[in-house]
Amino acid sequence: MDVGIVNPHEMFALNELEPEIRLACDNLVFNKNAEATDVMLELTKKEKELMEIRKKGPQAVTKKVSWRDQAPMKRMEHALINGISQYVDADVEECRQFVDKALQVIEGPLMDGMNVVGDLFGAGKMFLPQVIKSARVMKKAVAYLLPFMELEKRQAAIDAGKDPDAIDENDDSQFAGKVLMATVKGDVHDIGKNIVSVVLGCNNYKVYDIGVMVTTQKILEKAKEYDVDVIGLSGLITPSLDEMVDVAKEMSKGGFTQPLLIGGATTSKMHTAVKVAPNFFTMDHPVIHVLDASRSVTVVSSLLSSEKKQEYVQDILEEYEEMREDYYAGLEDRHFLTFDQAKEKKFNIDFDATPPVPTPRTLGVTAINNVDLESVVPYIDWNPFFQTWELRGRYPNRGYPKIFKDEAVGKEAKKLFDDAVTMMHQIIADKSMSLRGVVGLFPANRSEDGEDVHIYEDEDARTANSPTATYCMLRQQAEKENTDPYLSQADFVAPAGYKDHLGMFAVSCFGCDALVQKYEAENDDYSKIMAQALADRFVEAFAEYIHREIRIDMWAYAADEKLDEADLLKIKYDGIRPAPGYPSQPDHTEKRAMWDLIKAKELAGIELSDSLSMMPAASVSALVFAHPESQYFAVGQVGKDQVVSYASRKKYELSVMERWLSPILNYERD
Repeated sequence: MDVGIVNPHEMFALNELEPEIRLACDNLVFNKNAEATDVMLELTKKEKELMEIRKKGPQAVTKKVSWRDQAPMKRMEHALINGISQYVDADVEECRQFVDKALQVIEGPLMDGMNVVGDLFGAGKMFLPQVIKSARVMKKAVAYLLPFMELEKRQAAIDAGKDPDAIDENDDSQFAGKVLMATVKGDVHDIGKNIVSVVLGCNNYKVYDIGVMVTTQKILEKAKEYDVDVIGLSGLITPSLDEMVDVAKEMSKGGFTQPLLIGGATTSKMHTAVKVAPNFFTMDHPVIHVLDASRSVTVVSSLLSSEKKQEYVQDILEEYEEMREDYYAGLEDRHFLTFDQAKEKKFNIDFDATPPVPTPRTLGVTAINNVDLESVVPYIDWNPFFQTWELRGRYPNRGYPKIFKDEAVGKEAKKLFDDAVTMMHQIIADKSMSLRGVVGLFPANRSEDGEDVHIYEDEDARTANSPTATYCMLRQQAEKENTDPYLSQADFVAPAGYKDHLGMFAVSCFGCDALVQKYEAENDDYSKIMAQALADRFVEAFAEYIHREIRIDMWAYAADEKLDEADLLKIKYDGIRPAPGYPSQPDHTEKRAMWDLIKAKELAGIELSDSLSMMPAASVSALVFAHPESQYFAVGQVGKDQVVSYASRKKYELSVMERWLSPILNYERD
């Protein structure tokens, strides 16, 4: 809204407004804090209730009762349940005046409020964004109380004739349990881990979050140091799956007895049951896949309950045994073509009938550093945003913006979206995040055997058959029940004799880490997770923007394209942009060739971890195929004959290649 239209005869003078309403208006209009909208909605609700009372006549009007009129302890509990952090310091200080020890404020209204939050969340009556807001109130309140509790501890030690400097600062005996959380080696993604950590913290579990890219050795060392009850591992990229298997093996060798929890976007119950659990699972220390944050509390509480653990673990054990039996039975029933047979049934494009698209206008490498955040906003796909926050509408209200109409989650989804838009505008205004990327467009041809794609520096190099780089591709091998071809990305590039090309890009959103540190210092998990979620949306939108620029300008094979943003998200354009590590090319090692070719680190500051996770975490990379018959597909599982060929073409040792391709092997590697 640019301007409000009001009736001047109905306006109040500023000094006629109640102080609470005046403060709320000021905070909302000038966007002074993240809770301004929630506070105003609360006041609006109260005003509507009062209007209904007025309709019943003057005698029915009574003094408006606000939650701010309640006793300090009740105010604190209300603020925590409703996630309102605006008055935390003042209310906590008032509460402190009514108790003997600062800890009693935590044990009283704060824990009472968190118990309500936990019950509502567990019953599906409260949703993740609300829980994170409640956690923000809790953290801010505890942060305010900490100095007082430290003084009280020291005084108690002195009164007991003890050395106050000998107090154990890490005393965690008051918690329901201790959980170690880590994103495994080589993986930089932590938004899911952060959410689980907050949810567990809300339920009185002490969470030791030791960060991202954590080695197996450090995970085990910290588990011993903190004497934790449960270890949780997170990962997003497929190489993380093998890292989790390694952690399980080392826990077994080291005699660890803590349950092991597995979570993250690429993980699954099947992978956990088949690959991870056999290395560590016992009735004392099970291995359990946790689907999302809402399940984490139930899982941890069941594992740490002497009454529930036995039955709970037995059920998981039996379920995983059945899954393993089904998995291996499925392998026996599933048939695969040999690699040679699959090659014979490849996808054959008639490049004479549908020739390669014209030569790109902009050949070579181009750094992209001049795109502002505002330019990519129209390309944002909001659906993954709501998935991050575990808000899912039911049919027919699935997806954005229909989710706002959903009876169960619609109201909370709209509040979350409004908060996101507010932060997004703030980030755009203060330029706290920025976009950088690099694009490469090169002459290219399929290799003579049809399995790889050669990249040339220029036409002279193509003529001399002197490739600068070669992208190795994987082909489908699982037998099909129809006559469909067995696809490889190499099929979409013309062989020698045709002037074809291949594109690629890497893009990132920078600045999120600094915002995360800022919000962590302010004990504001809600804003921290919101910033991470927005960084992901910005970079995905940037990738969509860049791909469009390639199609209509840099390569210009679709210069007349008139698709709107909705059609772009439905992939109605010609060509594809599959990412290394995803189903069409499930091998992350191909990123190395891309990074060397387009100088992604040197020109855009985008780095690769040991496990080839892109850094910053909010990054996207892709190959760009222009032919109209190119299509997305899943390679699926592959046989050893193809892996041997693939390793040889890439000049990798077979064992190393098998490790990188472990999730898609149709056999057990040695």
